[in-house]
Formats: sequence, C-alpha cells, structure tokens
Amino acid sequence: MQKLTEHIDDLKQRIAVWGKRIRRYTEKSTRFHKNRLFQINQKRLYKSLERPMVSGTGPAPNQADTVWSEPVNHSEGPWTEVVAIQCAGITPLDPVIITLDDVAEAVRRAPNWKSSGLDGLHH
Repeated sequence: MQKLTEHIDDLKQRIAVWGKRIRRYTEKSTRFHKNRLFQINQKRLYKSLERPMVSGTGPAPNQADTVWSEPVNHSEGPWTEVVAIQCAGITPLDPVIITLDDVAEAVRRAPNWKSSGLDGLHH
C-alpha cells in the first residue's frame, strides 16, 4: 500500500513539473512574440494590447462610480496638523501655462496612431 501512495505522489510531482514547464514555455513564447511584434510593427502590438481579455468575467466595475458614490470618513490624526505647520514655509511654484502651440509642438513628431483621441484613449 505504501508503494502505491509513493507512486501516486511521484506521478503528481511529475505532472506538476510538466505543468510548470508548459507554463514557462507559453510565457516565454508570448513574451518573444510581443518583443518581435514591437520590433516589426508597433501599431499592431498596441492594437493587440488594447483588445479586451477574453476571460468570461464580465465587465469590470466602474471605479469612478464606486469612489464617488460612497461617503468617506477619514480619521485625521494630529500628525496632519504637524505636517501643515512644517509645510507652511514652503513657497508654491509658479503656475504653468500650456498653450496650444506647446501641445502642437509636442505632438507634431509623434506618429498619428500613437497620439490619443479626443477621449484621451489610444485607439
């Protein structure tokens, strides 16, 4: 009986080793494929990264709704007053004004498919 359990344990370990080996191979293969695609065609790589993962879990919850819909009660301790006193002597930075010309100059050299759309997402 003891030999049978030892043999079963041995087979379980072999299966686990093969599973890890296959997992390492698939990770290496996908990493190699993505690196190769980045070198050859970055546009296709970025489009493939934007596609949703097919996992069957359904839509992800909207984080903004959960953050703004629930009231939050922060417990502010006395340390916040200490930090406020320490930061009172710091002079604020001058406001930075970004013009349309600055944005146009920054975006001019970027490829069209790398710049974001009106909604701020890369399409």
